[in-house]
Amino acid sequence: MVLYYSMYGNTYRMAREIFSGIEDEGCIPMIRRVPEILPPGVIASDGRIGRAMKDQEAVPVASPGELEKIDGLVVGSPTRFGNMSSQMRNFWDTTGGLWTRGVLVDKPAAVFCCTGTMHGGQESTLLSMMLTLIHHGMIIVGVPFSVRELAETVSGGTPYGPTAVVGPDSSRQPLETDLTIARELGKRIAVISRKLKSGR
Repeated sequence: MVLYYSMYGNTYRMAREIFSGIEDEGCIPMIRRVPEILPPGVIASDGRIGRAMKDQEAVPVASPGELEKIDGLVVGSPTRFGNMSSQMRNFWDTTGGLWTRGVLVDKPAAVFCCTGTMHGGQESTLLSMMLTLIHHGMIIVGVPFSVRELAETVSGGTPYGPTAVVGPDSSRQPLETDLTIARELGKRIAVISRKLKSGR
C-alpha cells in the first residue's frame, strides 16, 4: 500500500511514482489517501486545494482495517513544521487496535515527503513517520546510494526516503530526479516485501 496525504498534489505525484515502481516489480500495489480533516470552508477558500482534491477523487480513502491485508507499506506526507501533516497523524492515531494485535509486525515500510524549502524539515519529517512505524513493529526500508540519483543531485532525496522541494507555496512540482528516486523506492519495497513473504 502507498498511503499518503497531499494538499496541493505534489505528494500525490510522488505516491503515483512509487505505485509505478511497485508495479514494475510485478507486485500488486494499492494507493490510498488518508481522510481529510480540513474544514470544507478552508478548502473552498483556496482554488488550488480544491483542484488538487478533485484530481485525487478517484483515490480511495484509507481505513485502518485495510492495513491488515498488506505485505508492505510506503507512507508519504507534506512537511508541517518538520513533522508529518495532521491528517496523517490523525490517521495513525486511530490504529491503536492494530498495534495491540501486532498486525504490522515484521512488514517492511518506507517513507517519503515534500517540503517548501531545501532545509524545510525533510529528514525530521521522514523520521517522525518512521517512529510510528517502528512502534508498530515494521521494518524500515530506505533508499541506498546504489540509486545514483541520490548522490548526483542537490534536489530532494535522502537515504531515509524520497523527498521533493516544492516551494513555500507548493507551486513547484517534484523534479524528474525526485520522481526517479520515488520509483526506485517503490521497486525496493516490492522486492523486499516479496522476499519477506516468501521466506527467501
